[in-house]
Amino acid sequence: MDIRPIKTEEDYSTALNRIEELWGAKRDTPENDELDLLITIVEAYEVKNFPITPPDPIDAIKFRMDQMGMTNADMVKYLGSQSRVSEVLNRKRNLSLGMIKRLYKELNIPAEVLLT
Repeated sequence: MDIRPIKTEEDYSTALNRIEELWGAKRDTPENDELDLLITIVEAYEVKNFPITPPDPIDAIKFRMDQMGMTNADMVKYLGSQSRVSEVLNRKRNLSLGMIKRLYKELNIPAEVLLT
């Protein structure tokens, strides 16, 4: 077990290949310990080098609407009037705190996404 920090793309690729080889190792074995360590350093490398930015709030709303088969008319009860729905979805009006609360509670859109 020769585990080193991941500093390059080559190191990253090597670590991923080794994880694949070790996948399914039995618990309480040196192989499983190596797998745990490799996963930890790969995750740290990915967080640093491939950060995931939160989605745009309006894109998140549209995505949830699509998932649930909702139309703009369905959004009136969460955002207000039909014109307000149009303004919000066309980025001409910001979400209010009340809108954010309703979208979070009733459509399960994460508040941290809506607040960005």
